[in-house]
Amino acid sequence: MTSQQANQSLPEGFQLENYRVLRVLASGGFSFVYLAHDENDVPVAIKEYLPASLALRTGSDASPVVPEEKLSIYRFGMKCFFEEGRALATLSHPNVVRVLNFFRANDTVYMVMRYERGRTLQEHIQARRGPLSEAWIRRTFSQLLNGLREVHAGKLLHLDIKPGNIYVRNDGSPLLIDFGAARQTLTAKGTQLPPMYTPGYASPEHYANRQNLGPWSDMYSVGAALYASLSADAPQPADQRLAQDKVEPARKAFSGKYTNQLLDTVDWCMRLDHMERPQSVLALQKALLGQKDPAHKGEGPLIDQLKDLLSRFTQRTDAGADKPPAGNEAQGRQR
Repeated sequence: MTSQQANQSLPEGFQLENYRVLRVLASGGFSFVYLAHDENDVPVAIKEYLPASLALRTGSDASPVVPEEKLSIYRFGMKCFFEEGRALATLSHPNVVRVLNFFRANDTVYMVMRYERGRTLQEHIQARRGPLSEAWIRRTFSQLLNGLREVHAGKLLHLDIKPGNIYVRNDGSPLLIDFGAARQTLTAKGTQLPPMYTPGYASPEHYANRQNLGPWSDMYSVGAALYASLSADAPQPADQRLAQDKVEPARKAFSGKYTNQLLDTVDWCMRLDHMERPQSVLALQKALLGQKDPAHKGEGPLIDQLKDLLSRFTQRTDAGADKPPAGNEAQGRQR
């Protein structure tokens, strides 16, 4: 395995079909993401397929140089990226990044997406001085799962859910961005490529037994993102957990700070055996909305469960006491 090369981004002002590149928004070992304007000066985000392990762009030529021995894998990855763009373009959901166009140019592939204003969940967590509220967490992830349900209904997997790939718009609504399915396919095809998953958020089957990847793999990643929302840090990588699990269960680590029902839901998602996790988005959504799923067997002692019920009842009673008198219209509503 060779070390990753330093690829050069497209320069400011570069004309890419009918789009003018303004600047780089993000970069990694697999791609560049640019802010650009179309012919009507409408801002868009453009993702460029450029895996550093396979291709190198250093000079003024926009087309990368790909060694002959890596050309077949590079082209296979380009095909996967293009097909992913085609599949995502069929999705139109407020909680999934909107793909507007995809095309081939410069011996690579580009995916054009609607540009959204806001910040990632990772940035949101880091900017907070205190812990995120349970109401915010439940609301945000429940909305996010609406988008993930649409993705899974389209026979797609995300495979790279993490706080950095959950975007929170300025109006507070969440958005799933930066799918990793093409990266995962490429990794499986070319064994000499470095892993293309995010430690801490990738499921055990991301590392080995990849034939077990499925909706439950995204459930593990959602659980890890929930855990990070509570702890402000990524949990231990799954491959290390398999050897020696040092992740303190959410039920124990955050007891008294959040309801046991939420904490049990997080622990359910992060079970190492993929068959013991939520098997569908709907099952996890029900748990986040406080509905009991027969497949989810709570592990807390009965006294803790009773305390949890009392806590939630008290919260509802307090919330009812805050309602304005009948006939008066509330001036503001918490988001």
